[in-house]
Amino acid sequence: MIRLTAVLLIACILSGCAATRSSSKVTQNENAVVNKNTETIIASEIILTEEDILDRKYLILGDIKVSVSKTTIFNKDPTNEMVAVKLKEEAAELGADAVILVRYGTVGMSMMSWGKLGGNGRAVKFVK
Repeated sequence: MIRLTAVLLIACILSGCAATRSSSKVTQNENAVVNKNTETIIASEIILTEEDILDRKYLILGDIKVSVSKTTIFNKDPTNEMVAVKLKEEAAELGADAVILVRYGTVGMSMMSWGKLGGNGRAVKFVK
């Protein structure tokens, strides 16, 4: 009975910290120049593809690397869709039209996370 009470108490304490954490890293192309003040980029409209785009010319803005973490055992496991949303958000901040060559990792656990999923891609701006 004491053991069950202790487990429930720990579960309640940990569930109070329930959240999903994400991080990102952008390596910007030194030759890329984007005027972010002339247009608004909506993250949900950014094209995301695991392939290269060969039918349109583009300027490489930089490489994006993101990760989504599950902070407690009670959160949902990170999914490729969560990573895709984070990639699009980072691409929008750069003023990108698309993220190409997208790669997803596998869910893994660490000392600071109950589950972590990463992804990366290349942010590009179409040349008109």
